[in-house]
This record gives sequence, structure tokens and C-alpha cells, in this order.
Amino acid sequence: MDMIRKQASATMSEGVPDNPLGEKIQYASRDEIADLQLRRLKWSLRHAYENVPHYRASFDAVGAHPDDLKDLADLAKFPFTTKDTLREHYPFGLFAVPREQVVRIHASSGTTGKPTVVGYTKNDLKTWARAVARSIRAAGGKPGDIVHVAYGYGLFTGGLGAHYGAEELGCTVIPMSGGQTKRQVELITDFRPDIIMVTPSYLLALADEFVRQGLDPRSSSLKVGILGAEPWTEEMRREIEETLAIDAVDIYGLSEVMGPGVAQECVETKDGLHVWEDMFYPEIIDPETGEVLPDGELGELVFTSLVKEALPIVRYRTRDLTRLLPGTARSVRRIQKILGRSDDMLIIHGVNVFPSQIEELICADPRLAPHFQLVVTREGRLDHLTVRVEAARGSADAETREAASRELKKTIKAVVGINTRITVEEPLSIERSQGKAQRIDDRRPKPA
Repeated sequence: MDMIRKQASATMSEGVPDNPLGEKIQYASRDEIADLQLRRLKWSLRHAYENVPHYRASFDAVGAHPDDLKDLADLAKFPFTTKDTLREHYPFGLFAVPREQVVRIHASSGTTGKPTVVGYTKNDLKTWARAVARSIRAAGGKPGDIVHVAYGYGLFTGGLGAHYGAEELGCTVIPMSGGQTKRQVELITDFRPDIIMVTPSYLLALADEFVRQGLDPRSSSLKVGILGAEPWTEEMRREIEETLAIDAVDIYGLSEVMGPGVAQECVETKDGLHVWEDMFYPEIIDPETGEVLPDGELGELVFTSLVKEALPIVRYRTRDLTRLLPGTARSVRRIQKILGRSDDMLIIHGVNVFPSQIEELICADPRLAPHFQLVVTREGRLDHLTVRVEAARGSADAETREAASRELKKTIKAVVGINTRITVEEPLSIERSQGKAQRIDDRRPKPA
């Protein structure tokens, strides 16, 4: 174990000298970034191969060995890791260090099967905190800012990931967690935070609560919203920024790779999320064939960890659909805003439909509120999609709702290519989520 730590420490210190927030690597040349990635990737693959039986067996099964990695393109020779891989080795079968060296465990909800379990060494927690601190800085945060954390705490990585990252940057943290919407607004009003870290859908629910309490959401102290844990569109960004008079920027992460802070949108450009490429190596693949796609093409996002000790992850298929793009505000590459998840895609009458497509059309209509749900039913042999959406305040009369319904139905047909049923409902009629928004209500019969 001591040897592992020495090797990891040496690997992390190689290459571009840097401060704890990685400010130099963010602006390094592509050659410098690639050189550092290659050294760290060699270490990570060997660490996984030598310490995790699953990785040794899966590498051997396809004839791949860590020594085969001569350049970054050689990573394509190695097998993928999926959510099912983590479930099959539940709970601790993929740990690469003795369980006694794991100082924290997080897990998914397990609503669709066994939860996926992830572990962290002390060094892993430091790496994670620095990644989130770097993300908050890129979002416009600075030491001394007050950060209101409304992500859920507990086994979900959002709350604690945001919390320790904000502390690492030198911020004052309000560890509110999710829920207690009325109390959230009271504390934002009384404590006057500069930044809120929360899901975009719940931030809009908080804006509704401001109005319910007779307060103007635009008059709050908030300057920046760091929003993640669910896909959201440019139209929703516009809605949030206009409603709350803040800068709304995207943060990306997932527990299997680390947690929040894998990539972050920069406040000065708001043009996609810069991946912290010294910690995580991204690929885009064709979700059907697994073939690696060139930068700029749409496909499934895949990550390999470069410095993780407890749970090294090799070519993890995120199921998130996006593109890899060149850096802008920083040298590290960007991912485009997540379009959706390949496993959240609905196929209606042969057409691929993502919730984000419907959201964008809803947010473009000022008569509609950005709260909606897609209800899928089966009638005979055919699937049908009903869009439940709320009317905006001031547009709840029957005539306006009917007109908005007709126009949304027509727009979805023209843009997405499917016929839908639309129900425009009263404001606040659709249940609010305190975490990730539940956009799909699939009522089709389950297979026997």
C-alpha cells in the first residue's frame, strides 16, 4: 500500500508544476496536457490491473496489458466499464486498496437494482475537493464567498462534494441540503449567500417560493448558480438568469467517476464545460458500436480516471450524450451541454425523443412555465406521449392555455417529428423534485 501511495504521489507531481487548484495545467499547451495524461494513464491502468481482479481478467480477456499503452489512442484497446460492472461487484469488489484505507463511501439510490458503490482514500478526497474548488473558481467564485449548498447530502455525492470543494477554495459554506423549500428561501434572504449549488429544476422551485412569500427573486444576494445533476437547456439558462438575475453555469460529474467537479462551465464564456483533463481522460464513442469518435462528433461520453486510488475507473460509459470540443476560456477541452442520456431516450413511433428537446420548446414560450413531465402510455400496439406542462403565472386563463397547447403541439410536430397530446395545467400543479427532476412517467406495461 505504501508503494501504491508513493507511485500515485510521484505520478501526480510529474509534468507541469502547478498549484493546488491546477491553474497552470488549465492554460498549458495541448502537448503538455497530453504528455501529463499519458504518464498518469499508464499509472492508472497498471494500478487497476495489479489491484482489481475484475480489471486483470477483463484486460486479459481482450489481450490488453497496461504496457501496451504507448500513446493515448491505445486506450481504445481496453474494455469498457459500465454501471452493471459496479453492480456485479457490489459492494467493494472493484476497490484497488484495502477496505481499511477507504475513508468514505458513497452510493447511488439503487432504485433500478443494486446501488453502485464508490470509495475514496484520503488522497481521493483531496483530489475531489480540489476539482470542485477549481470548478467554483471557474464559475466566478472566490475565497470568502458564501456558498449555499442545496444539493442533497448523504450517500448522494452532490452535497458533500460541493461542500468540501467550497471549503477548499476558502468559502463560507451553508450546508442546507435539499428540501425545506420555505426554509431555503428564508436562509438565502437572511444569510445573503453569493453562490448557490443546486439542480436547475429545484432552483426554479425556489424562485417560485420567493414569489409565494411576496419576495422578488431578482433582489436576492445570489450572483451565481452552479447547477448540475440533470441535463438542462440554454432556454432554461435564460429562464433562470432572467428570473433570478444571476449567472447560471453548468457543473458536471457522476459518482462512478468521482462526483461533481469532473467538468465545469466557465462564467466568462458559458459555452460548454471544461473537463479537468489532468484528473479525468474523456472519450466520445458511438453508443452502438463502441468506436471512438473524433472531437466534434456527437456520441456517448466515456471517462477514465487518471489519479484515483480507491476506485480506479477504466473507460466508464456514462450514457450521457455530448461532443468533445476545443478549449476556449481554458486550454483543457470542453464537453457540450449534455443533450440527454442514451437510456433516457424515448422512441415514439420510431422517432428518438429526449426530454431536453421538449424542454427547449417549452422554455421558448413565455405562456408556459419550465415545469413539465412526459407521460408515456401504450394503447394497443402503439406508444403515445402526453406532455404535461404548467401555465406561467398570468397565463392561466383557459383561452391562453388552450392557445399555448395548440402551438406547442404544432411546434413539437415540426421540430421533433411526432404527434403528442398536450395538457397545459395550472401553475404549481406538477410535483416539484427536491433533487433531480423526474421528467419521464413511463406508464407502459412492464414485461412479464
